[in-house]
Amino acid sequence: MKENTFANMEYVYEVYKEGSFSRAAANLYISQPALSATVKKIEKKIGMPLFDRSTVPVQLTECGKKYIKTAEKIMDLEEEFECYVGNLNDMLTGRLSIGGTYLFISFVLPGIIKKFREKFPQIKLNLVEAHTSQIEKKLFSGEVDLMLDNYPMDEEIYDRRFFMKENLLLAVPASFESNKAAQAWGMTSDDIKQNVHMRPELYGVALKLFEQDPFLMLRAHNDTRERVEAICKRAGFVPRVAFKMDQILSILAYTEREMGIAIVSDTVVKSLPYNRNIIYYKIDDPAAQRNVYFYYRKNKYFTKCMAEFMKIAVEEKEL
Repeated sequence: MKENTFANMEYVYEVYKEGSFSRAAANLYISQPALSATVKKIEKKIGMPLFDRSTVPVQLTECGKKYIKTAEKIMDLEEEFECYVGNLNDMLTGRLSIGGTYLFISFVLPGIIKKFREKFPQIKLNLVEAHTSQIEKKLFSGEVDLMLDNYPMDEEIYDRRFFMKENLLLAVPASFESNKAAQAWGMTSDDIKQNVHMRPELYGVALKLFEQDPFLMLRAHNDTRERVEAICKRAGFVPRVAFKMDQILSILAYTEREMGIAIVSDTVVKSLPYNRNIIYYKIDDPAAQRNVYFYYRKNKYFTKCMAEFMKIAVEEKEL
């Protein structure tokens, strides 16, 4: 009987993902010589190389690209069967991979994950924390089942389920002189936690009052950054950027230390302890509101694990 060419495809796939035999070996908890020998054995069975080892990182050959595409199809079928069996066993087995940015993984999901694990302790949970673009690639490839994000995803590729609404707020150090002219609109972090900014009778502040203040911004190619630029443009000014950063939490830390003003999400404010050093203002602009969704691949088997996780997430949010 001919030996299955895809018997050890996880080894080849790990080298492909990492672009390195040494990193792949570390992830697989085997030695690099053992991994190299296994891959060479597979290549010998095929009759041609899967990797071009002369490049750094290692690259797939044309045959290697076809091998990986076939391996991904096999893994999808295996996962679908496991999920089918898991559903038959009434959540007594299975796995679920959740992806999100640092904000969602650290501040939004912990309570949901705790309840899910308490209810379904047999389900193996995997959390993937990265930038939105990196998580989206993993969602597309099937490494991640559900992705929680506020960035609009391609509706031709992904389905989504609503999770919550987010609001962007202006955050200003309490010591800044610009607060004096906007005193009637100011709110504390406790006000935000009590959703005072959601009251329809409360008007947004005139952002032009703060146009001379230094601005703290996220880097480009980010949904919040794009919204901030649009909001400021409609308010009639271009922000004077003092610093560009990768994380909203970093921006808030610098705001607290009087390094500048910022536009931040109420999700972050609600997740942090009371902070008397920052005053918050509601923003009346269509870009100041956005929806957060759970995203998943179209045409992929929608598992009971996924359904139960999102059900618990909605219930937790409504508490």
